[in-house]
Amino acid sequence: MTAAEEHAAHPRFAEALRGTGLGELLPRVRRFPEATRTAAEAAAAIGCELSQICKSLIFAADGVPVLVLMDGASRVDLELVRRELGARKVTRARADAVRETTGYAIGGVPPFGHRTKTRVLADRSLLGHDTVWAAAGTPYAVFPMSPEDLVAHAGARLVDVREQDTQAQDAREQDGPERDVPERSAGGDAPAAGVGERAL
Repeated sequence: MTAAEEHAAHPRFAEALRGTGLGELLPRVRRFPEATRTAAEAAAAIGCELSQICKSLIFAADGVPVLVLMDGASRVDLELVRRELGARKVTRARADAVRETTGYAIGGVPPFGHRTKTRVLADRSLLGHDTVWAAAGTPYAVFPMSPEDLVAHAGARLVDVREQDTQAQDAREQDGPERDVPERSAGGDAPAAGVGERAL
């Protein structure tokens, strides 16, 4: 493995891959000179469909972090997440909570290999492709994986939490590997924390 390949992924994520027997993915991590903080930027850099980007989004369900994996062409319906979890209220997590929970900054959160263990929901839309691309711990790096393997390694439960309203398509395409446009909290009137998260 070259030094460039070794340093493409965030060191924490590289260690997580090796620790789970996925070290063979490290040479497949792709690093870009420009950040791919949004799903659209990532898809353009990779040359794949927007829906092949896996967004790793951290929410707070009654104050407890939960990770939602969503395809890059869709938005999360917070009310559906609330129902899935049986929570009273679901909001977007603040940037400091994202870093504290995952060990990564917004813009580079991978789907697994986090600092702490959280509940994980994965939308079934991810299964529509043979390969999806997710953040490798930094806004500059992504890695490919079959969605089935990604869901399994993330310890995710398959759910249907995708927003069905297609009117926000233009806004969606601005989002990235963890990036989503601000969404209203479910179970409350206040808007969710407007944290731009990478679609990866």
